[in-house]
Amino acid sequence: TLNLEHIACNVTDPAAMAAWYVEHLGMRVVRHAGGPSDIHFLADAAGRAVIEIYCNAADPIPDYAAMHPLRFHIAFAAADPDAARAALTAAGATFVEERTMPDGSRLLMLRDPWGVPLQLCKRPMPLLADV
Repeated sequence: TLNLEHIACNVTDPAAMAAWYVEHLGMRVVRHAGGPSDIHFLADAAGRAVIEIYCNAADPIPDYAAMHPLRFHIAFAAADPDAARAALTAAGATFVEERTMPDGSRLLMLRDPWGVPLQLCKRPMPLLADV
């Protein structure tokens, strides 16, 4: 059995992005390796998911802002997605769209200040039970 360890994103400014994710998304840096790639491992508030952000010239950084959010996005559970949207847009994110799914789930799509798609999810039934 394998467990997901982390998801990784090649970005232009990992230090600034890590600071923004810590301040505005409630994440915390669990490991940092400086150097040219400036790797940051960020854990979510529950400690159940980790995102690695880094800058590695070995492969071009994706144009996240031009990418459709259905191709790639980072989703966060939000107890109050309207308040989260207001706080994040005040902090530099941009609102893209909102959808209500047949099961009643509300999905709000935004982009962080670097264009990376963020999704705020409020679901009637969480994907995972509380750990």
